[in-house]
Amino acid sequence: MNIIELRQRIPENPKLNTSYIQFEKLLQELRKKQLPPPIIALVNQDVESITSIPDTGDELKKALKHAQTKIIKLIEKELKIVPMNYYRNIWLVLGMSAFGLPIGAAIGLSIGNIGLLAVGLPIGMLIGMIIGSTMDKKALQEGRQLAMEIKY
Repeated sequence: MNIIELRQRIPENPKLNTSYIQFEKLLQELRKKQLPPPIIALVNQDVESITSIPDTGDELKKALKHAQTKIIKLIEKELKIVPMNYYRNIWLVLGMSAFGLPIGAAIGLSIGNIGLLAVGLPIGMLIGMIIGSTMDKKALQEGRQLAMEIKY
């Protein structure tokens, strides 16, 4: 069964339908890129694993998201191809933990009130978003960005 037959099996479940449309869009964007045969084979394995699921409910939605995440990680690791805002979303969290917590701790300790630890989180988030947006712009300029954004 291919991905088109899978679409016909999906009932009128709006969340499942949204997940499916996003997965289908990812596959369409990947078809536009020149992918090496081993990567194509791995992506096809993930698609086959989805089409073999008999359930059309939460299990299928979970499998779609899992396969989508696996494919995105694969193409990012092997080919450095990423969806829009990929790095921004990753660096938002990294900025909060890597920059925000130490900044907040330093502010809290210097003032003598460790309750100010949380003040550093938005600062770190901002730093992370700036770093991630810069990396996203670089990926776009180098033609390594897919014309879609992943939303969970």
